Amino acid sequence: MAALVGKMLPMSVSDEARRPFRVIVAKAGLDGHDRGAKVIARALRDAGMEVIYTGLFQTPEQIVRTAIQEDADGIGLSILSGAHMTLFPLVVEQLKAQGAGDIVFFGGGTIPADDAAELKRLGVREIFTPGAPLAQIVEFVQRECGKRRERVG
Repeated sequence: MAALVGKMLPMSVSDEARRPFRVIVAKAGLDGHDRGAKVIARALRDAGMEVIYTGLFQTPEQIVRTAIQEDADGIGLSILSGAHMTLFPLVVEQLKAQGAGDIVFFGGGTIPADDAAELKRLGVREIFTPGAPLAQIVEFVQRECGKRRERVG
């Protein structure tokens, strides 16, 4: 056993399947209100997921780069500034451009129903508005990230 100390062993498929879901929680643009994002991050963490919170004022490029570097299963983007019709599509575009379109991308914030429908049409998997039950968000992330693992693995 001592011979294994300090050596990297390759991760097997079964190890990858057992790894907790890894989710990026991000705030994009000039939106400085992050209480909701932190509540979501904590709920996902409490459900057994690994959560990487990017902090405030991230660009779509930074968010996607972080997701790729962290081998994330999902990205949750919170926007309360009204810039959702600009920033969400830019994240979708970056995911596709980086060959990472399989990462589960969902979001939340004060987003009108018509805008949410358009964002889903563009590739955002789900939009959660203020008051969405945390259990519903956790269940969505577990289900969709699980489907992603089945497709990728």
